[in-house]
Amino acid sequence: MHRRDHLRASKIMQEKAMKNEKIDFMWDTGVEEILGTKEAGVTGARLKNLKTGAEHVFPCEGVFIAIGHKPNTDLFKDQLEMDAVGYLKTAGATMATNIPGVFACGDVQDSVYRQAITAAGTGCMAAIDAERFLDNLPVEMPTGEEVTSDGERVSEDHQRITMPDGEVISNKQDEGDAAHGD
Repeated sequence: MHRRDHLRASKIMQEKAMKNEKIDFMWDTGVEEILGTKEAGVTGARLKNLKTGAEHVFPCEGVFIAIGHKPNTDLFKDQLEMDAVGYLKTAGATMATNIPGVFACGDVQDSVYRQAITAAGTGCMAAIDAERFLDNLPVEMPTGEEVTSDGERVSEDHQRITMPDGEVISNKQDEGDAAHGD
């Protein structure tokens, strides 16, 4: 989706995108809200046609936002740490934000260079950080629950497991099992 009715990239890049069968364009469209739950993650995005005002939900399992030259990070206010201007803060030489498993890269966190090449470089860094994060699951979240490599969320007391599809199963040990040491 794009908030304008045309692209401003180079003609070669525009043609490449337009010819890609995996890309569908939604013109004059903005993201109003990312939808989902802690258990299921992202389930969709509420979109708004900026010319007609019509809104609809676009089902998806993830969202990548290219923000351009201004850190358009209002979407993350009160969720991710930002500097005074609105750039997302990352930890040291990593792309990790203050929320485990959430990484920022490119123009959204680079207030110095803000160029496509740094976006590509830090995008690669964020991908490597995400891979390392996944390799070291389970990870304890700020809520106290843990997330496993299969996307399962284990409650803080380890009594419930929420599966990626939202199904909640008991992780309580039967009293008979406990007596037998199983």
